[in-house]
Amino acid sequence: MQPITELYVELAERIAARLGSPRVRALHLPPNDANETGFCALELQDGSIGLSYIQLEGTEAPMRARFGVRDMSDIDAVTLARGFATSDPVDRALGFAAINALSQQLFTHANWVPSANENSLGALNPQRGEHIGMIGLFMPLIPIIERSGARLTVLELDHALVRDEANFRVTLDPAELADCSQIVSTCAVMLNDTLDDVLAACRKARRFAVVGPTASCVPDPLFARGVDSLGGRRVIEREKFVAAIRSGNKWGAYASKYVIARDDYPGIEWLIAQTRKIKIEK
Repeated sequence: MQPITELYVELAERIAARLGSPRVRALHLPPNDANETGFCALELQDGSIGLSYIQLEGTEAPMRARFGVRDMSDIDAVTLARGFATSDPVDRALGFAAINALSQQLFTHANWVPSANENSLGALNPQRGEHIGMIGLFMPLIPIIERSGARLTVLELDHALVRDEANFRVTLDPAELADCSQIVSTCAVMLNDTLDDVLAACRKARRFAVVGPTASCVPDPLFARGVDSLGGRRVIEREKFVAAIRSGNKWGAYASKYVIARDDYPGIEWLIAQTRKIKIEK
């Protein structure tokens, strides 16, 4: 099976060729001492923005050291996107930000906007007594699942997070998700290359959703792997968003949540066909 990272790079190359090789305007990073950290934002020349999570091990500090004061303007976005298929954490994070930004630009040029949806679980609907699985401990989602009356098991890689609470359990063992009927995963599984492993562990689940600000890419390779929905973010107030992330303030109000469900998605071929090919200026 071809690695999903390679599939996304191939799609990024197709999208970039269709869009006339979009270039980067800037990389936006929160300040070192900010309370609202966790994500970088790569902005293209047309204002399209792609987010990526930077708090995985070996990512944030090296990214700041390499790119914190570097002028990123006029770099081909697809050049950065190719870094997603490497083993370097910084290149992977920037590569995925570029893929997200190219995806958002494609949506705009195809005149297709994912439907706004505030469902933070990627359209999952937990029921009382149901066993829900979560990949990556994402604390803001736990109260939503607790209110439903469902039982929750969280799979983590960090030993320090393992614990048993009244309404949820955090484990390192993927086998504990085997009987979960619905799974919600953070997009960190794309950055640490564990997606295929967790999908295999959750193969009995009837629904699998990938959510988070980093989950703002075209969903085709994920849908082909068995993912059912993708819950991402689209920046709707560019200037306010950029100011907020660069100052370390909350930026959620300037980015709309949306969900792309498998049955409602037109597909990459349709999106590319709807997009007039843009000539590359020389």
